[in-house]
Amino acid sequence: MNIEIMADKASMGKLAAGKGASAIREALAERGEANIIVATGASQFEMLSALVAEPNIAWNRVTGFHLDEYVGLPLSHPASFRGYLWQRFVSQLPLPLRAFHFLDGEGDAEAECRRVGEILRHHPIDVAFVGIGENGHLAFNDPPADFETETPYLVVQLDEACRRQQLGEGWFPTFADVPKQAISMSVKQIMKSRNVVCTVPDERKAEAVKNTIEGPVTNLVPASILQRHERCSMYLDKPAASKLRPTK
Repeated sequence: MNIEIMADKASMGKLAAGKGASAIREALAERGEANIIVATGASQFEMLSALVAEPNIAWNRVTGFHLDEYVGLPLSHPASFRGYLWQRFVSQLPLPLRAFHFLDGEGDAEAECRRVGEILRHHPIDVAFVGIGENGHLAFNDPPADFETETPYLVVQLDEACRRQQLGEGWFPTFADVPKQAISMSVKQIMKSRNVVCTVPDERKAEAVKNTIEGPVTNLVPASILQRHERCSMYLDKPAASKLRPTK
């Protein structure tokens, strides 16, 4: 795992976006197409803003996949990840994507997992843009996460810590409003990505960052599995890195 610590969120986001953009260009040069996974949440604001501004990417030859989405939340809700991705990424690109496969959690969630999962099987991922949660989750795989399933997308239960994070970030007016279920890409599916770009700002995630990087690989800290990915780069701002051991 390559770790980069930047002074502020803007620098962190720009560096992470640059890394991901290079991997996209590499895939386009090799195969004439690229496939990516895009995460959401407050941690991705700066990275996505920088990514859409990256030059010399033939976005019309890029296919995107949605990392996770709440079950039962309408597109019109401010916390909708479909809405987030459209507003902050898909609609901001200088060229339209070849395709972007959104997750729709409003209908039959299990059927939606199968639908998008089948498409994903035919699109090997070149870059997964991800973050980690305050509880160490990866996508919406809360602890104890399933490290073994080969299923591309799962319907998962959201634990209290995860739901409180969503409330704390201002996406919902009360804790009771935070959904209890979500569709999430599975851990194994994320790990199949050729490159992983993980962007994690803020002091509130410092303990999760420490456990992810310095602790053992355990499904009690789902993001710790990234230690086993050969091409994972993690981008932190100083507050997020504040609990890491000093390097010599």
